[in-house]
Amino acid sequence: MTMTLIEGLQYFARGVLKLQSLPVVIAYLSIVALSPLWIRNVRPLGLRKVLVVYNFACSFISFYSVAFIVASLARNWPRSLFSVEEDPLVRHAIWVYYMTKYIELMDTVFMIVRHRQRQISLLHVYHHPTILMLSEYAYTYGCWPAVGVPVGLNGIIHVFLYFYYGQSALNPGQRPGWKKHLTQLQLIQFMIGLCQMIVGYLHHGWCVHGILYELSMILLFSNFYYQAYLKERSTVKKIE
Repeated sequence: MTMTLIEGLQYFARGVLKLQSLPVVIAYLSIVALSPLWIRNVRPLGLRKVLVVYNFACSFISFYSVAFIVASLARNWPRSLFSVEEDPLVRHAIWVYYMTKYIELMDTVFMIVRHRQRQISLLHVYHHPTILMLSEYAYTYGCWPAVGVPVGLNGIIHVFLYFYYGQSALNPGQRPGWKKHLTQLQLIQFMIGLCQMIVGYLHHGWCVHGILYELSMILLFSNFYYQAYLKERSTVKKIE
């Protein structure tokens, strides 16, 4: 039975309040709020070698989880796009994905101890804790191939994203030149996920909260893309 928008959000909210990750999220936000005290009183750390290992490890783990999702989706394609039947491959992949979201909170910790406060943006602070809670929610309430689609898409992006950061840490003076394209791919994955979830909600009655989340990510990443790649170019043209 299809839930209304309000019923779907109420069901989602009740589930979120039961999540084990909620105290971790509260602790994370507290650390972010107190981070200026650390930055004012403690010297920045380098951690280059640690970051090399950390980022390449995150890239590999993302690839591992994506492989299980691809295997699951391929078994019953294209019906699997909207399948809400429990799948052991998807369950394992989402569990791995969920565990990595705890690990990826270290992104923010590394920014704090390295005094990279400018990188701790609204997008960053919003995305990390919410994706942790959503991944636990997915693992708890819906290890379906349909849920594996946005998880797999995000996992693919993270393979390249953490590989990029690993390369940047390995060769600080020779950063790869394709970060802009990563942001473009991130926007594309959220748009694909949004379309899949709209169809999933309208025709199958699931994941109304996913629609709102995908919209929020599109808005935040679009603003980041504009600020990082379009605004400066527009300013230069005006000066010329």
